[in-house]
Amino acid sequence: MRIGFFTAMGLAAVLAAPGVQAGAALDAIKSRGELICGTRGDTLGFARRDDKGKYSGLEIDMCRSVAAALFGNADKIKVVPLEADKRFPALRDGNVDMLASGTTLTLTRDASMGLDFVATYYFDTQAFLAPRKLGKKSVRDMNGSTVCVQSGTTTADNLGEYSRNNNLTFKPVTFNALDEARQAFFAGRCDIFTADRSAIYAARAAYAANPNDYLILPESASREPLGLIVKDGDGALAEIVRWSFYAMVAAEEFGITSKNVDEMARSENMSVKRILGGVPGIGKALGVDDKWAYNIVKQVGNYGESYERNVGSGSPLAIPRSLNSLASQGGMQFAPPIR
Repeated sequence: MRIGFFTAMGLAAVLAAPGVQAGAALDAIKSRGELICGTRGDTLGFARRDDKGKYSGLEIDMCRSVAAALFGNADKIKVVPLEADKRFPALRDGNVDMLASGTTLTLTRDASMGLDFVATYYFDTQAFLAPRKLGKKSVRDMNGSTVCVQSGTTTADNLGEYSRNNNLTFKPVTFNALDEARQAFFAGRCDIFTADRSAIYAARAAYAANPNDYLILPESASREPLGLIVKDGDGALAEIVRWSFYAMVAAEEFGITSKNVDEMARSENMSVKRILGGVPGIGKALGVDDKWAYNIVKQVGNYGESYERNVGSGSPLAIPRSLNSLASQGGMQFAPPIR
């Protein structure tokens, strides 16, 4: 098992062993000099391009962290926005190197579609948005309503299951693209808009004429663990993507931020030293420079910094951390030891 590997061998043996062998995917990325990252379409806080063509968001930061680990430069990425039905083909065909795209981890996707979900960067749920003028406080109050939903997604499947399990009858109005479903809802074509809670918050903040005119109903139709994904078999790349994310979480756990990282690099705490490159050879296990995690935190920030800046209290979305808090604070995010 991967979990017990480093414990069994011991640090000295690991550092003496050859580093991760670069596979074809990783070789191509290094030769190209940039990481091609597939993201969801225009979604405030997660992946959005400004009027100067620069992308930002939590999912963009996931990609930037990998570039920082690989190249020492978080800006060496190319962003490719993808609708849900284009994401997996783009990854399998090699048109993108990884996905940070609001895509839910499921058993069949992970086990039988040629995909490798390497980490859950955001624990989401499926939510419902309704106009306040309807005077409804609960999904149960809206039995018989029309619902704008994107077709071909777990969201559409969950809507049907939620309806049956709760003896409700909804009238789905389906659209090929999430943007189309969102636009139809705000145009008044549906009573409810359902999507991942992250997308609901983003839609209300970015596209409602007055966000206060819309209520996010309290129910959740499902849990949606959103994964960082590479193509199955790209083991060397998978490890770098996985541990780049864990480095952001570990940095938050140890109080390392983009502002104090240089000071923390002088710490005598061995866990901090291993994270920030103070123990020679740690990067060799991934085939990267020992300063790989230092570069991530310096250029991108820790997980909490990225969350709050993009989707949390420092953003227009103001989504509570909730499940995405550190495990030490009652959430589900924690990093295995970097050692």
